[in-house]
Amino acid sequence: MFKASPLRQALFRRFYIGSMAVALGYTMQATVAAWLMATLTTSALMVALVQTASTAPSLLFGLLAGTLADIVNRRRIILAMQFILLAATASLGAAALFGVLGPVTLLVGTFLIGAGFTIYLPAQQASINDLVTRADLPRALGLGAVAFNLARAIGPALAGALAAWVGSGSALLTSALFFGVMIVALRGWRGPGNAIPGVPETLLSGIQSGLRYARHSPPMRALILRNLCFCTCASALWALLPVIARDQLGLGAGGFGLLSTSIGIGAIIGALYIPPKLHRLPLNAVVSAGVVLWALAVLLIAATQNLAIAVAGACVAGAAWVSVLACLSAGTQSTAPAWVRARAVAMYLVSLQTSLALGSVLWGWLASFEGTRIALAVSAGAMLSLLALTYRIRVRMGDEADVTLGRQPSELAIAVEPMPNDGPVLIQVEYQVTAENREAFLNTIQKIEPTRRRNGASDWRVFRDLGEDGRFVERFVVASWAEYVRLRSRMTVTDRQIHERIGQFQQPGVEIRVARLISTSSRDAVPLTGDVVST
Repeated sequence: MFKASPLRQALFRRFYIGSMAVALGYTMQATVAAWLMATLTTSALMVALVQTASTAPSLLFGLLAGTLADIVNRRRIILAMQFILLAATASLGAAALFGVLGPVTLLVGTFLIGAGFTIYLPAQQASINDLVTRADLPRALGLGAVAFNLARAIGPALAGALAAWVGSGSALLTSALFFGVMIVALRGWRGPGNAIPGVPETLLSGIQSGLRYARHSPPMRALILRNLCFCTCASALWALLPVIARDQLGLGAGGFGLLSTSIGIGAIIGALYIPPKLHRLPLNAVVSAGVVLWALAVLLIAATQNLAIAVAGACVAGAAWVSVLACLSAGTQSTAPAWVRARAVAMYLVSLQTSLALGSVLWGWLASFEGTRIALAVSAGAMLSLLALTYRIRVRMGDEADVTLGRQPSELAIAVEPMPNDGPVLIQVEYQVTAENREAFLNTIQKIEPTRRRNGASDWRVFRDLGEDGRFVERFVVASWAEYVRLRSRMTVTDRQIHERIGQFQQPGVEIRVARLISTSSRDAVPLTGDVVST
């Protein structure tokens, strides 16, 4: 098993150990924070807000974090966040030891730790692609799920034991030490360079590019929607777990840790079982099965007061949780090209964490009025209903051609090289199509629009020349010259194949003409003569 595992590579092995340590420190902190809040207040809503404080930073900083990870060296981001996570967690631990930690301080500290983890995670996840081959990617992501869920299994139990033995403050200080492991693990790795050469994107343009890509990528939209539906409903169990342990089952810190550990153990089983299934079953089938399994497990927990049954339900829920999220994560990374991969991961994480944050408030509010049993039952029913409503929206693994950059375009034959920020730029592509090919041409050229838009175009149209029979003009606008240069370099193998199919409809003996024009309001801008270079 080891010989077939990505762990055979020393660099990935060190990175994996560091990632596991970060996950362990984070889950320990989250467990102690949730239990601390349950001891500081009897409000179910305040307990649920701990998870909201931990996950809300994804809504605020998630896209920024993904953009940073695509345009800044990922090693530097990961390293900087480890120092922040260590300092913030240690500060909460010291405050708890000296008895000055209140509910508001706990929420603020948890929010800061959540922000650090939010910025760290896209860089960490996207780095996996830089450390393993594409063939090893599903196994590497499965191992990543094992790492995080092994942390879910060990972290709560360790945190609960430490909290009961030496106090919550000492448990937080111990969890802070785990963030230092990644700092050591990063030695010897420099991180990847820019995926696309040329003028790097700014944060604002990078965020816009990421959103534009997701909007015009049907596979990415499907993954995000299924993620939103699942996590909004699944947040009920995570948010209310301390209240379930305390009120429904009459347990203390150790019992709460036992339930959390059971979820983690189930998640490990699921993570080890999933990667082989992805080679034999469609991604959509595995995700749908995991959704149904989660709903059934939550209904079982809601219906029982028996600890053994609740532990069994938590274990099944953990397996279902990782079945869905590991598959959606693998789908996300397999459908995003390198230049936008961290942003795709960030959008996946934003949808996950936002759903958890908002869902926690919703289910915490419902539990305050109707009780935890009703809240859990309603969340399970809502999950099954959303699965039925989104049944036609299918998720899939991406092909290698979808993410591999095609052959790089030839040098542009232009009279004057514009400045990077000059623009906007209007691109005009002229086709001459015979009568018998026009219907097929018009049907095929519509498939070009998503490739133009997700790679950088802000507007796209096809026009028919009323004065010349068979002449069609494709026009699209790009915000700046630098963005147009990036657009040409972002074309994947699949994108190039679509463009080559369009070229087959061109009238023999007539070349496709391309004209590039830049706004005359830009400095030193002039209309550029037409040429026949490919776009």
